[in-house]
Amino acid sequence: MKTGPDREVLTVYPYRSACPKSIWRNLITSARNEIVFAGYTNYFLWLEHPNLAKVLKRKAEQGCKIRFLIGDPDSEVTRRREEVENVPLTVSTRIRITLSEIEEVRNVPGIEARFGDEHIAMSVFRFDSEMLVTPHLAKLVGHDSPMMHLRRYQDDGLFDRFGYHASELWSNGRDVWADDPRESVSSE
Repeated sequence: MKTGPDREVLTVYPYRSACPKSIWRNLITSARNEIVFAGYTNYFLWLEHPNLAKVLKRKAEQGCKIRFLIGDPDSEVTRRREEVENVPLTVSTRIRITLSEIEEVRNVPGIEARFGDEHIAMSVFRFDSEMLVTPHLAKLVGHDSPMMHLRRYQDDGLFDRFGYHASELWSNGRDVWADDPRESVSSE
């Protein structure tokens, strides 16, 4: 049994793509209060989880708060990242696919989406007291970067630190569905 500061680390994967889809599915379906998808594109979610929009809609109807924090497809940060990755399926295209997918849940109470470019180098996916964190390595796309599976066991541990990071990014985000998407939203 772990007792040190790393006790919140359940599993480490050398690649995000090495994490079994069943882990993602279990975390999504088990969450009762909060789900946060703070990945720059979140594109892979729609490929790996059929009917995700329906699942999220049902969860929101049951009282689960769901948030998407994605990059702005038209930002300079996105453009620069596309140059670095230099892959045919561009970052902006992957973001636009997510925007198209979340349009299905646009008017569902409890589901929100914001643009933010500060998380280009790290993805944080929260499911109540568990979290998947991917620090993006230089020149690599998300699925080629490592990932940690965390569970909250202590105050101010790794889980709380990454949770704070995601909350701060969220508070500085811009509402995806505002009349003017570049208009800032007030902090919560």
